[in-house]
Amino acid sequence: MSQGLGLLSGGLDSTLAAALLLRQGVEVTCISFVTPFFGAAKAKKAAAALGIPLIIKEISEEHLQMVKNPRYGYGSNMNPCIDCHAMMFRLAGEIMEQQGFDFIFSGEVMGQRPMSQNRSAMQAVAKHSGYAQKILRPLSAQVLPITAMEEAGLVDRARLLDIQGRTRRRQKEYAAAWGIKDYPASGGGCLLTEERFSDKLRDLFAHQPDADVRSVELLKIGRQFRLSPNTKLLVGRNESDNEQLFALAGPDDYLLKVPDVAGPCGLLVGNPDAADLDFACGIVASYGKLQDEASVEVRVKRGAEEQLRAVPPTPRSESAALII
Repeated sequence: MSQGLGLLSGGLDSTLAAALLLRQGVEVTCISFVTPFFGAAKAKKAAAALGIPLIIKEISEEHLQMVKNPRYGYGSNMNPCIDCHAMMFRLAGEIMEQQGFDFIFSGEVMGQRPMSQNRSAMQAVAKHSGYAQKILRPLSAQVLPITAMEEAGLVDRARLLDIQGRTRRRQKEYAAAWGIKDYPASGGGCLLTEERFSDKLRDLFAHQPDADVRSVELLKIGRQFRLSPNTKLLVGRNESDNEQLFALAGPDDYLLKVPDVAGPCGLLVGNPDAADLDFACGIVASYGKLQDEASVEVRVKRGAEEQLRAVPPTPRSESAALII
C-alpha cells in the first residue's frame, strides 16, 4: 500500500483529493500549516470527518519572511500564492522524506485560480519546492503530465480525475456521491487575500520592515490609527479586543484606558513623543462614555510605570482620517 502526505486546508478541493486517494487504497496522512494569516481549524474538522491523521506544523516566522519578499510577487492583495504553495510543498516534502511517505499531494485544480493554478504557475510551484517529481494533484491528474507515482503504480491514473476550470460543479457532485456534506464555502480562509487586511499589512511593512509575528497578530485587533511614521494606535472595539490588546502588550508599549468607565482599551506601539501620547489618549477617550466631556483622564501604563493624563477627547472627524 502506498503512502501519501497531503496538504489539507479543510476546503472542498483538498478534502476531495484526500478522499479520492483513500478510495483507491492509498494510506493518507495530511498536514496543515499554521501562520498569522491562516490556521488549522478547518483542516482538523475535515481530517476528523475522513478519519485520517493530521500533522499540524507552525511556520509563522519562516512564512512571514517569505511574505515580506516573495520571489513570484503578490496577487490582487498581499497574497504570494505561488511562493506560499511552494513553501508548503517544500516543508511537506521534508516531512515526507523524514517519515517515509511515497509522495505529497494537494487539492489544486488546473485553471481554478488565475494566478496560482494555471499550468505555468503550478510548474513554478513544483520546481521552486524542490520536490517536483514527488507532487501529485489528484483532481486534475488526467489533464496534467503523468507523474512518477502513476508510472510506478503507487496510484491508479485511471481512477484520478480530470477536473479543470473555475466552476466547482463537479467537485460538489463528487462530494455528494461520497457523503462529504459539511465543507466551507469556496474562497476566504487566508487573510492575505482580503483587501482591508492587506492595506494594514502594507502599512506595517512600509513603516516597520522588520515587523515580527506579534506585529502581524496586532493587525487583526480593533481599529488601527497611524499617528506618525513610527507610532501606531490600536483601539479595541469590544471586550474581546480589549483582552487581546492586554495579552499582546509588550514591555515598551503603552496601554491606555479611561479608569472606572466602560470603554475601549488602547495600545500605543512604536516611539511616541508627548504629543503622540496625548493625541492617542484623546482618541481612546473619544470612543468611551465620556466622549462629550471637555477633559478626560486616561490611565497610561508602560511596564511597571503608570500615570494619568488629562486630555480633551479627539473629535472623530479628526481621527477618522488616520484609520488604516
